[in-house]
Amino acid sequence: MALENEREQVAAASRRLAAEGLVLGTAGNVSARSGDDLVAITPTGCVLADLDAAQVSVVDMDGNVVDGELEPTSELDLHLGVYRRYGAGAVVHTHAPWATAIACARDELPCVHYQMLLLGGTVRVAPYRTFGTPELAAAVLDALDGRTAALMANHGALNYAQDAAAAVDAALLLEWACEVYWRASALGEPRTLGDDERQAVIDAVASRGYGSTRRVT
Repeated sequence: MALENEREQVAAASRRLAAEGLVLGTAGNVSARSGDDLVAITPTGCVLADLDAAQVSVVDMDGNVVDGELEPTSELDLHLGVYRRYGAGAVVHTHAPWATAIACARDELPCVHYQMLLLGGTVRVAPYRTFGTPELAAAVLDALDGRTAALMANHGALNYAQDAAAAVDAALLLEWACEVYWRASALGEPRTLGDDERQAVIDAVASRGYGSTRRVT
């Protein structure tokens, strides 16, 4: 079976997204890239909560199926576009409820918490386009410029990372940030982090090794 490891990653990520409530039924898709040539990707119409590695399709960078018995997701062009433009290792697209709600009502998700810098800061909302079309892929790719996440107007969200597990982590972070922003908006106009505050966070992460374990010295 071609890309056995990547297929396992895609299946595990799909099941995790379903368990976390970020996808429902067949709504959403996941892919993982191997080298420069092949991509393991969820098949169209699959129930993500039940996905098995053997069901995952393998395509080349032109979208041709090279292994697997099922047709790939209708968002194939979107996934391949992310790989071509941004050199990602994995892509996750969800219809997560908080992210989708923000994408139905706002033009961007402001940077209201420093952890959003892991996504690139403020998250843009790509304009609405019909699912599975080149127009949607183009809009989302533009919204991702300088970011690793984008919201999709009246549709959902997309994240990319170095591997499928990291892309799921990023999707969970985006969903958390959308919920925080929504709840803060109910209290008033949320405060956002300015350029100086964001740079201070970046400097602190670099100097302190934030996010990594260290032995006591």
